[in-house]
Amino acid sequence: MVSRRQVLMTGGASLILLGGGFGAYVGTRSVAKAQAPWKQAAEGFGDPRLDALAYAILAPNPHNRQPWQVRLAGDDSFTVYCDLAKRLPYTDPPNRQITIGFGAFLELFRQAAAEKGYRADIEPFPEGEPEPVLDERPIALVTMVKDPSVPRDPLFGAILNRRSTKEPFDPRPVEDEIFAKLQTLAFAGQSGSSISLATTSDADRVAKMRALSWDAWKVEYETPRTQKESVDLMRIGAAEINANPDGIDLGGPMMEALRLGGVISRKQLATKGSNAYETGITMYEEMLGKTSSFGWLTSPGNSRAMQLQSGVAWVRINQAAAMLGLAMHPVSQILQEFPEMAALYDRYHDYVAVAAPARVQGFFRFGYAATPEPSPRWPVESLIMNV
Repeated sequence: MVSRRQVLMTGGASLILLGGGFGAYVGTRSVAKAQAPWKQAAEGFGDPRLDALAYAILAPNPHNRQPWQVRLAGDDSFTVYCDLAKRLPYTDPPNRQITIGFGAFLELFRQAAAEKGYRADIEPFPEGEPEPVLDERPIALVTMVKDPSVPRDPLFGAILNRRSTKEPFDPRPVEDEIFAKLQTLAFAGQSGSSISLATTSDADRVAKMRALSWDAWKVEYETPRTQKESVDLMRIGAAEINANPDGIDLGGPMMEALRLGGVISRKQLATKGSNAYETGITMYEEMLGKTSSFGWLTSPGNSRAMQLQSGVAWVRINQAAAMLGLAMHPVSQILQEFPEMAALYDRYHDYVAVAAPARVQGFFRFGYAATPEPSPRWPVESLIMNV
């Protein structure tokens, strides 16, 4: 694996001189503005609806697109819509992953509302389930009802600690007893859910899943339109991240140095054979190679309602993992529904013995790693639609 130091050295003589003023400059580049919504959620607004929405926007979602839009009604209700410009037409053609993100958004809202003593009455797809893609119809109608008896969710306290850890993990596998605790925490109070989680730390199964994951990642990376979709959404350096706190953030001193030294740009990331392009391959290969445990989320069908339910389970598993000190990272390329992925999609479903109409809705790495910084977010006020 090429070290970060070696990556910097290959960028030219200017990057060798990372001491002095240049090194000091890149060390001062902050993304605090883009991360401010995490702090704002903890502080609140003094309005129960906005307070709960401040937690909802921290939900995991594909490519960090944050596609939610909210139209407020009265003092206690709102309708949730999809910002159609934030769909992923190449890697997520049917908008399945985007819909799962909305399930996570609604679940965090429900938890945060309960913490304030409100019941969140959620009506999914009040005008029908949009097919074959999401459209202008609403995702959900939500009403807050004051209810002192509403139970607080034990996972609420983990919202601010939830992460998708896109780094190599410690090589030790997750113990079976930890996975059992994860199941208990994530699905507590979810007796009506039809979504299930399977996990494994078996060395042979993990090796097979690593190989399938690697093959799938290469398909996405080497298919021009799907790779470009990701590259176009990359925010390189603090200035871009703060200006557009969504998409795939590439921040920190190393990225600032690479950007300023002319080593990394969207053009270079998209150019096969470039240092930036090849380093992306090497880094992801190392990350997958240091994975000793996997989990996958299965639904009995694939309706829009079940996709929302999968999002509920997804974020609850992520919260439970945070409470247990586990790192979690979705590696769901193999579940994407574009033609070049079809053979691997079928092979993976055969391997985990999931047959239609059931399907795997999420595939994850689990392990142990340092907790990364929170992902950038748009502030709550940016998602409120004008009447």
